[in-house]
Amino acid sequence: MTRSREIVRAALERGDPVYGSNTAVGVLKRVGIAATETDDYAASMNRHHIVGQGPLAPGDLVRATKLRLANHFAEGSPGVRPELVDRLVAALNDGETPRIRTIGSIGQADLAPLADLADGLFRGMPLEAGEGTAILDNNAFSTGWATLAVADVATLLDTMDVAGALSLEGLAANPTMLHAAIGEVRPYPGLRRTLARFRELLEGSAIWDPGVPLNLQDPLTFRNLPQIQGACRDVFAHVDAQLAIELNASQGNPIVVPAEERVISVANFEILPLAVALDYLRLVLATALTSSAERTVKAVGSPWSGLPTGLTPLGGTTAAGLTYLSLAAQSLAVEARLLAQPVSFEVVSTAHAEGIEDRTTMAPLAARRVSEMAALGGRIVAIELAVGAQATDLRGLRRGRGTESAVTLIRTVVPYLDVDDSVPEIEPLVALVHDGEFANVAPVASR
Repeated sequence: MTRSREIVRAALERGDPVYGSNTAVGVLKRVGIAATETDDYAASMNRHHIVGQGPLAPGDLVRATKLRLANHFAEGSPGVRPELVDRLVAALNDGETPRIRTIGSIGQADLAPLADLADGLFRGMPLEAGEGTAILDNNAFSTGWATLAVADVATLLDTMDVAGALSLEGLAANPTMLHAAIGEVRPYPGLRRTLARFRELLEGSAIWDPGVPLNLQDPLTFRNLPQIQGACRDVFAHVDAQLAIELNASQGNPIVVPAEERVISVANFEILPLAVALDYLRLVLATALTSSAERTVKAVGSPWSGLPTGLTPLGGTTAAGLTYLSLAAQSLAVEARLLAQPVSFEVVSTAHAEGIEDRTTMAPLAARRVSEMAALGGRIVAIELAVGAQATDLRGLRRGRGTESAVTLIRTVVPYLDVDDSVPEIEPLVALVHDGEFANVAPVASR
């Protein structure tokens, strides 16, 4: 960082044009800044970008943004002093949570939220030429948000395996759809891992016993479970790889090239690789969550399960049991599908900045929608878990090693439903899902 900062200072002393240091930014790059005013501009330009809107970011997102920005600076190419990282690290250690609004960035650098961050952390700190630009001209906010959201998706995917395995037992499904040969003849990595995961969860289950399965071929949301979950795993692996790059990459403009001892204008704030990956993730999640809701609907319907309607212990009564809980799952799945609309190809306007800034990724929106979908997904899967537990209890068959552990955990917060009982409160189960409790009931194969 020190060496890069020296190169920036030398370039300014030579009179080289350096974007955002001795020129203004955006369309105003044509306006030069006198050498005596560059430091003042570094501080004042932040105020011009304080245009954030909407609700405040939660504390974990603010922390993620600070951490990602510190790592961005520490990489060296932004050409800022180490003191800026020191300030960010001190804020992290002291738990400072500056006010950052979550709406108002188009994703070609997170200008609005990072201006809020700068106002909260750097207002009293003298900045040098170009450091104001470096603080704003990166994607620390989008990347931090995406990382938190994708971590939630990782927990959700592991939990969806458990819920799916319970649904298979609740339906007395045909387990041939879990045969290892499926992954040999169709060798997707995610499919192979998912097949192994389901076999682990269902180890010892009665559905492997001859004569137990009800159907030669079950409805697609049951029979295709390994393929659906496997597709999620493969997409997740792609998104995770993109994040691994972005979390440690230079995302700014300009950058210092130490080998050439000069500062060059670049477009590393173009975060399309991550934004489109987040779109991809939401698309596959929409399918998986819709399938989860459909399995719940099938489980409470007597024609499919062979169990009493609503999974009441006694058929032929007026009790609806869990029937209407399946409607809640369907409603949540609709909301999840609506969040799947891709945003990375949206263009707000080509007229901004006199037509220069004619690209947008909407990366913060892409990350926010992943987070919202993961939260909805946790509720959908919690309902599938509750219904699966009731179905397997009623069916009375031996559960697998993993599914037995899952039902034990479910019953700590959701009791067995008797004939005259009201629909159980699902909120405590949602909390267990969010905390990752079900992700650990059996090890994930080849994680």
